[in-house]
Amino acid sequence: QVQVVESGGGLVQPGGSLRLSCTTSGTIRSNSFYAMAWYRQAPGNERELVAAITSGGVSNYLEYYVDSVKGRFTISKDNAKKAVYLQMNSLKPEDTAVYYCNRDRRVVSVWAWGRGTQVTVSS
Repeated sequence: QVQVVESGGGLVQPGGSLRLSCTTSGTIRSNSFYAMAWYRQAPGNERELVAAITSGGVSNYLEYYVDSVKGRFTISKDNAKKAVYLQMNSLKPEDTAVYYCNRDRRVVSVWAWGRGTQVTVSS
């Protein structure tokens, strides 16, 4: 059983920045961590994949971003710590949502979802 815990959310003004962190625990095989992602879900909306990162080698990573966050968000991960991060800059009110971390559902099955971390962008 894998546990996922997201943190780092909060209330920020438009144009501000936040850095989200995701820690994982439980039995995780090293090759199970190769495709990770951040998702978000706003009230009334489906859970949306925001950013993903896939390991292609020791120092080779492939990143994906949904169009609405390109150039503003950066995903990274630490394989040794089994942790994933999301640096969010130039935040907009439409970024307001609960943010979740999990495996990239486009390529692998996801683990049980964590509670997420709330991000609210408002003046």
